[in-house]
Amino acid sequence: MSSRRDAVTMAYEALAGEDDGRSCRDIPESACREQPGNFLRHAAALGLNKAADGLSDPKLVLSWLMTHLGAPAALVGLLVPIREAGSLLPQLFTAARIRGMPRRKWAWAGAALGQGAGAAIILAAALALEGLAAGLVILAGLAVLALSRSVASVAYKDVLGKTVDKGRRGTVTGLASSWSALVVIAFALTLIAFAEARAPVVLGALALAAAAWVLAGTVFAGLTEEAGAQEGGANALGDALANLRYLREDAQLARFVAARGLLTATALAPPWLVVLAAGEGGAALEGLGAMVLASALAALLSGYVWGRLADRSSRRVLIWTGLSGAAGMVLTLVFWALGLAGTLWAMPLALFAIMVAHQGVRLGRSTYLVDMVGTDLRAVYTAIANTVIGVLLLASGLFGAIAGLFGAAVTLGLFAAMALGGAIVAAGLKELGGRDDA
Repeated sequence: MSSRRDAVTMAYEALAGEDDGRSCRDIPESACREQPGNFLRHAAALGLNKAADGLSDPKLVLSWLMTHLGAPAALVGLLVPIREAGSLLPQLFTAARIRGMPRRKWAWAGAALGQGAGAAIILAAALALEGLAAGLVILAGLAVLALSRSVASVAYKDVLGKTVDKGRRGTVTGLASSWSALVVIAFALTLIAFAEARAPVVLGALALAAAAWVLAGTVFAGLTEEAGAQEGGANALGDALANLRYLREDAQLARFVAARGLLTATALAPPWLVVLAAGEGGAALEGLGAMVLASALAALLSGYVWGRLADRSSRRVLIWTGLSGAAGMVLTLVFWALGLAGTLWAMPLALFAIMVAHQGVRLGRSTYLVDMVGTDLRAVYTAIANTVIGVLLLASGLFGAIAGLFGAAVTLGLFAAMALGGAIVAAGLKELGGRDDA
């Protein structure tokens, strides 16, 4: 037992850059003693979760799968809204109950099992169904996955704060992101290398995703978590609705929410690239590996750059991402108009541009919201923004489905207009004062 503990401590010190395993700033001494093992479990469980996310990505993998199975394009357009809104809105109903649990690791572990069940439903639909039926069951499985994800999102930050010291939280989440990104890149390279066996590779990836979530839940359940405070679990939905008055009283908040809502186009657009290219001789079905690789590389290569820019001006990041997202969508339409959508390089290149913009949107919006208000109103403003954006995502899904009746090109054109509108609205936000401001 002692040798095993020593090995865990050595691994922790190597990964965390920790030279004093007993030095903690904001967790109790008892939790500090358990930190090496908890750190490794966080890195493993969160990495498994992120890897499973990549293997079952609705924007690309599930879009490809539904197109491959002959599901209607309108259903493909609902994938991202169901995933995003389904991960966001349920938090308003579940947050109070989760905060009332003394040990919230069980909520995250159970949510991981739920996500595994959702992936299994999607896999079963792909194996047994086709067309409309396959599309509907896949959406149902995705809804189960998204609901479980919302529970995990509420529970995770609290468990992390109780089990890993302040100076190591970014390290453990970054470690999980890094190794899980390598898994997604390996998946993309496998799709490229075994291009003639894309369908079996995708089905195998879904099976691996389901297994990864089950394993993640098992690993996370082994965390040593002390019982925490159970008060303070106010009803998040009630709070959000009660505080909607701030949208009237704070013009900058209203403008920020409007800009964020319009910039959701960068998340909603990718499935339509798959649909558009699939109409050009099925090239999207052949180029899935390249598209997954382009998406993974966009996340890896752009995050640091956007972060540095956001430190200077998150407002400008929102403007630039809106413009670059719109440009990526227009580029897609240009490729389509020139008859290049059927090539293996055009859609991945356009997707890379859109996903770089999407990474900037995610970083810019969170940075701007944190900088916009103090700690007394930050939670309130976050709840308001999440409520409104969740509703807008559901509405945009229906909008995308209706637009799908007129073709993927029209849909992408409308999303490009949304992204451009987001940049214009963001330009009217106050400059909050970055590092290079006086």
